[in-house]
Formats: sequence, structure tokens, C-alpha cells
Amino acid sequence: MWRPRRACRGSRGVTLIELVCVTAMVLLLAGVAIPVGHTMVKRKKELELRQALREIRTAIDRFQADMERLPGVKALKCDGTNEEGYPEDLQWLVEGVDIGDAVETKIKYLRRIPRDPITRSDDWGTRSSRDEPGSLFTDGVNIFDVHSQSDKVALDGTHYKDW
Repeated sequence: MWRPRRACRGSRGVTLIELVCVTAMVLLLAGVAIPVGHTMVKRKKELELRQALREIRTAIDRFQADMERLPGVKALKCDGTNEEGYPEDLQWLVEGVDIGDAVETKIKYLRRIPRDPITRSDDWGTRSSRDEPGSLFTDGVNIFDVHSQSDKVALDGTHYKDW
């Protein structure tokens, strides 16, 4: 006896309505997940930027403290224009400074200059100890502080270059 296909109890398959509903749910979940993923990536880059800035700033502070603490270092590295004892170039933190003893001991402050995760570059904006607060340009006498050169806005609404 012949029976129509609809009446078969063992028939398997998906109706068009079920397919449309599942597709709509998947699109809805993807629409929510993609912006959350972008925010998570941006937050990770911001954490990396904060860590890199902290690492460089700590190295600059240690360099300046050693210039004050070790008398031979300041005479070897700084001329009369940089009485504050800050490095004149970030590369000094990587190359290290000779402390002026007979053994020629070098103190290094960084293994390498960290990359800026926002600009993906090793170039950092610098501020001199003699610059005016909020100045856009540096006099280049020394490096008192570093900042990102990115004009992008962070998740908290501030610019990365102001960190």
C-alpha cells in the first residue's frame, strides 16, 4: 500500500522554518560575539601598552638613580647639558653604561626596547625633563618620560599618547 511521504513516522529532515530559526539564532549570536571579541583584543593591547610603558619608565628611573648614586657613570655618559642624569637616547638603556671601575662593568636596564602594541613600532614619543607639561614637542636634551605615538582612543576615552 502506498503512503504519502508526510505520513511516514521514521522520516528525517528539517523544515524550512526550523532552518530559518536556527540561522537567525546563529546570526544573532555572531552579531553579539564579534564586538565582544574586538573589545577583548583592544583590552589586551592596552594591557600590553601599559606593561611596556611601565617597563621603560622603570628602566629610565633606575638609570637616573644610578647616575646620581655612582659618580663615575655620570662623568662617562652625560655632558653639561644633561645635569639631571636621564638618558639622552632609549638605546642607552639597552646598551648599558660603564660604571667606571677597573673591570669595565656595564649595567644594562633593558634587554630590548619593547614594541608599542598599538602602533606596532619600536618608536616611542619622548618627553624631556625640561619640557613644559602638556607640550607636544620635546627639546631632545634627555628622556624623562615616554608615551605612545598613536592618536587612537582607548576604551576609557583617553588618547594613548596621553598615557
